[in-house]
Amino acid sequence: MSDLTFKIEGEAQTAARLAASAREFIIVIDEPPALGGDDRGANPVEYLLASYAGCINVVAHLTARELGIKLSGLKIQVEGNLNPARLFGKSDDERAGFKQINVQFLPETDASQEEIENWIATIKNRCPINDNLANPTPLKFNLIHELVTN
Repeated sequence: MSDLTFKIEGEAQTAARLAASAREFIIVIDEPPALGGDDRGANPVEYLLASYAGCINVVAHLTARELGIKLSGLKIQVEGNLNPARLFGKSDDERAGFKQINVQFLPETDASQEEIENWIATIKNRCPINDNLANPTPLKFNLIHELVTN
């Protein structure tokens, strides 16, 4: 199969809020007032956790069908903790990102424990967001400088 390319474009609305477009969808990313925002959307790390849950959901349903697992419901909770000291320029002692991300996977199924464990291993193996979070991904930051003249 050939590669798929996904793209978003965003523009700052305030120092804490970004309006991004993904295909025909508008995504508002903001911070709560305690972090300098207006609370008009989830913040960036909440979107990361939500995108992980969304990816797990898609892959879980796809692989359940393939493995013959009957699924009558699925709840996914994703939680992560981070120390904001680096974000706010207070300390470089800890990384800026999540220290750990925990997934609570609550399927409604009559599958055996062994089938569920195999299914979860398959989900983790095939979920693109899981792969990006678990493994280093090359990041390229390109600056396109627009000269502002007065």
